[in-house]
Amino acid sequence: MGLAAITTQRFAAAELAVINRDLANCSAQEIVRWALGTGLRPFLSTSFGPQAAVMLDVVSSVDSSVPVVWVDTGYNLRDTYEVADKLMQRLPLNMQVYTPRMSAERWNALYGGIPQLDEPELHEQFTRNIKIEPFERALSELRPQLWLTGIRQSETAFRQGLDIVTWDERRGMLRVAPIFRWSEQDLREYVRSRELPSCRHYFDPTKVDDSRECGLHTGL
Repeated sequence: MGLAAITTQRFAAAELAVINRDLANCSAQEIVRWALGTGLRPFLSTSFGPQAAVMLDVVSSVDSSVPVVWVDTGYNLRDTYEVADKLMQRLPLNMQVYTPRMSAERWNALYGGIPQLDEPELHEQFTRNIKIEPFERALSELRPQLWLTGIRQSETAFRQGLDIVTWDERRGMLRVAPIFRWSEQDLREYVRSRELPSCRHYFDPTKVDDSRECGLHTGL
């Protein structure tokens, strides 16, 4: 595609614009191949939430050695754990599972369960404990330079301002979203065509509702 060689330095907006223009009509697999072709150390993040099988299947079909980071908060529903187990058995995933230093049971005993949004300081502490800290520990150990993520443009207001390829200033790495412009229907059709298990019941205690960010992409 005639793209410039990628470095670990901050990308200029103009360079990112060219990259995103060239990738706009590429398939998810082609975008993954482009990303891995940069030579940067990659990782894929997953929540094993609804339709998470799409990114796991796409990336592992291109390169099954890519580390897959799952922050298991301890608050997942039974359906999520069952689907995660099925996907880990079916797909050749290089799983890297991280859990909070403080278990869900201990947090619940000390703080009375999941804090509500009208308790912003406690909710921020909760989010840092069960999701941000384990994720940052994964980054510290894996030292990735490229983040493959399943975020999509239509999911939240924050993500509408992103693109297929963006520079994550806070974490100092390239963020690549191969299914960024996919619709819910696109996801359902892919899962159906590949006969992949899909999580019907999912709950992220750090978001409360789907229109909120959990903090991994936005920070706290």
